[in-house]
Amino acid sequence: MSSPDSRPALLEMRGISKTFPGVRALDNVRLAVHPGEVHSLMGENGAGKSTLMKILSGAYQADPGGQILIDGKVVVIDGPLAAKDLGVAVIYQELSLAPNLSVAENIHAGRELRNGLGLVDRAAMERGCADVLKRLGAAFKPHTLVGDLSIAEQQLVEIARAVHAQARILVMDEPTTPLSSRETDRLFELIRTLRAEGLAIIYISHRMAEIYELSDRVSVLRDGGYVGTLERADLSAESLVKMMVGRDISGFYKKEHAPYDPGKVVLQVRDVADAGRVRGCSLDLHSGEVLGIAGLVGAGRTELARLIFGAEPRTRGEVTVDGKKLNLRTPRDAIDAGLVYLTEDRKGQGLFLDMSVRDNINVAVAGRDARAGVLDLKRGAARARDAISSLTIRVPSAKVNAGALSGGNQQKVLLSRLLETKPRVLILDEPTRGVDIGAKSEIYRIINELAKTGVGIIIISSELPEVIGTADRVLVMREGALAGELGGYTGKPITQEAIIELATGSRPALGEAA
Repeated sequence: MSSPDSRPALLEMRGISKTFPGVRALDNVRLAVHPGEVHSLMGENGAGKSTLMKILSGAYQADPGGQILIDGKVVVIDGPLAAKDLGVAVIYQELSLAPNLSVAENIHAGRELRNGLGLVDRAAMERGCADVLKRLGAAFKPHTLVGDLSIAEQQLVEIARAVHAQARILVMDEPTTPLSSRETDRLFELIRTLRAEGLAIIYISHRMAEIYELSDRVSVLRDGGYVGTLERADLSAESLVKMMVGRDISGFYKKEHAPYDPGKVVLQVRDVADAGRVRGCSLDLHSGEVLGIAGLVGAGRTELARLIFGAEPRTRGEVTVDGKKLNLRTPRDAIDAGLVYLTEDRKGQGLFLDMSVRDNINVAVAGRDARAGVLDLKRGAARARDAISSLTIRVPSAKVNAGALSGGNQQKVLLSRLLETKPRVLILDEPTRGVDIGAKSEIYRIINELAKTGVGIIIISSELPEVIGTADRVLVMREGALAGELGGYTGKPITQEAIIELATGSRPALGEAA
């Protein structure tokens, strides 16, 4: 494939600025994307990526003075329909499909086919999109209800809709967040196919591995401004991190707390099992220790965490905090005992998205502020202000709804709620999923500071560099059981190779013959 720079740009955005009341979201930003190119767009949450793409999609109007060119001609994108007519399609993190309609009806949404009587011709729409679905390798049929499809299949419907509408510029915003590794591999194959067919693809992701695998070029925004563009040959973690956050990668992972004391156990888990995935797991967590739990998707990591926390019923086993055996009937019992859990699904199971940041931070400890049945709102407001300051939550006001925040700031709001309970044990399940590098760095700092105070921390993560970089010791799960232990006082170094060997079974698990 020829270098993208050897061909004229399909899309150019020049001098794009956007001002909201009191906020300069974009300042003189530029972007050039070529046909047959995957051009990744990176930056911290709040850097302006979404605002720039909303201008491209017609959802926002840029300030006067900038230009958007397609095929070298200045165009006016004054709404979503204008963007679609110009061949721009955007697939957002939150898919915009109607679950009660068929695949064909979703693909033709806004462009329905009608018969001679003016009625919607569903049969014609099903015939009209069958070739596109076949070309994209879809296993479902045009008449299938979208609500009956998996998330990965629904995402494929979104892509099919864009291809069917003859989109030439396809924006994909964090498309792999809800996908398994196998589904992600299939998506990458499809992206490469679309690139080979000449589509210009703008790819937004916080996952470095994806950026390296897919990108022809990467453009970086920081604080609403354009920082620069790197060619594929120049990509490195060091250069990208420095461009995004203005500092180098050294010290990115924080492990500055003292080594844990093996004699100070804050959490004991003995022979914990459920009726499905988890098969008799035991572990100790020490005061001031960061304990990583690694494993492949489906290994049972989240299930084990929820059993420890009391969010799911155990069939057997015991959980002890500071030497006291817990009778966990509900998660509230765990919280009262100093054991808290940050869920991997912050939107579905963690935050109250339609409640304010202040109320989200205070919800677990609001009872402390009650006097004669009346809440002391000033105490709650002060607590929220302190949390926003100490965790550097970027929010204009504590009264803003949590659902309006970026992923990284939502995660810090949820984490601040847990910290207000003054936990002895903190379980973090995928704590940096879907957050930018700057927010990741802040979360790692918080983990390190908590360990310094003696809190015992369990971190579950699918990102092996994160596990290796933050954990003092790592337990590896395979098929619902603990397969091995690395780091700490085992004498076994924590390496990616060692974790994969235990996770896949190429190294004998605990109790197995070598």
